[in-house]
Amino acid sequence: MGFKCGIVGLPNAGKSTIFNALTAAKAEVASYPFSTIQPHQGIAPVPDLRLKEIARLIQPKKTIPATLEIWDIAGLVKGASQGEGLGNQFLSHIRNVDALLHVVRCFEDENVSHPGETIDPRRDIDMVNTELLLADLEIVSRRITKIEKLARVGEKGYREELEILKEIEAGLNNGIPVRGMPTLAGLTKGLKDPQLLTSKPVLYVANISENKSKEEETYRAKVIQVAAEEKSPVVAICGKLEAELEDLGEEEKKEFLKEYGLPQSGLEMLVAEGYHLLNLIVFYTVVSKELRAWTVVQGTKAPEAAGKIHSDMEKGFIKAEVINYKNFIVAGSLPAAREKGMVALEGRDYEVCDGDIITFKFNF
Repeated sequence: MGFKCGIVGLPNAGKSTIFNALTAAKAEVASYPFSTIQPHQGIAPVPDLRLKEIARLIQPKKTIPATLEIWDIAGLVKGASQGEGLGNQFLSHIRNVDALLHVVRCFEDENVSHPGETIDPRRDIDMVNTELLLADLEIVSRRITKIEKLARVGEKGYREELEILKEIEAGLNNGIPVRGMPTLAGLTKGLKDPQLLTSKPVLYVANISENKSKEEETYRAKVIQVAAEEKSPVVAICGKLEAELEDLGEEEKKEFLKEYGLPQSGLEMLVAEGYHLLNLIVFYTVVSKELRAWTVVQGTKAPEAAGKIHSDMEKGFIKAEVINYKNFIVAGSLPAAREKGMVALEGRDYEVCDGDIITFKFNF
């Protein structure tokens, strides 16, 4: 697994189009609001040129990339937190994701309705963010009511939780997302209720058309401005073009992207920004002719990385044989790398680096 993300946005922002393009799924796409009735889950392989190069050299029987899990829910509208529209019914499906992809409509199309009648990215972003704030506020307030009595009778754990929750409640009431409360954001993991939506990092996706009109450039600029104010990353994707890429082969995709002056696909841009946003890195293993990519947080120690493969490997960890991707490409193979002294033996304190190829030694 790479990371999990949930797609949010107003109806007809292009969420399902982008979801389908990224996951090759077949969620319904329509020109009217609430065509997404059921939440959709999709899995996309993480594009990885290094994995392809390693596979080219070692010719494994099986190559398994890291994956991106994506949830697409119904569009959020004003009042969703009080039951308006359909989006609030499915917010529970994205409470356990690692990040939110906030899709913002930046394209003109008279055949596709807009819930606000006109396109205004700042207004649209504020509308969605307000509903996420209100949804979190409801959960926090409910939890406060539940534990206040327990806190009064002297339960220390509940007193501490209540103090945190009341600070969060005050911030949410002032329109501040949990991720904007630096002294509290890290403490939310210890709360007993589901993770709060506004504690999650956000990647803004400006959904543009291939026209590149002045109006649409203005819309995209507004999304970039809002993202900068929030210190969040933003990528611009043309959902329609991404959908056309879906059925093309590798070489055809390259030509298609070149024709439109795009350096990489939308999935590649999203993954790159997502990994950077979440501070993630990739390492590789080769076991019994199976080459596999694994995703961990930067700073992960070798035993923890082994635990990603199997919990018993972390418990019985002895050492790790490590060669970084760049040295491996120079050597051409693992045996050659060992002969040239490029493989290092690392212990429990070794922090896995991006691009490491690791052979774990352990006993059960």
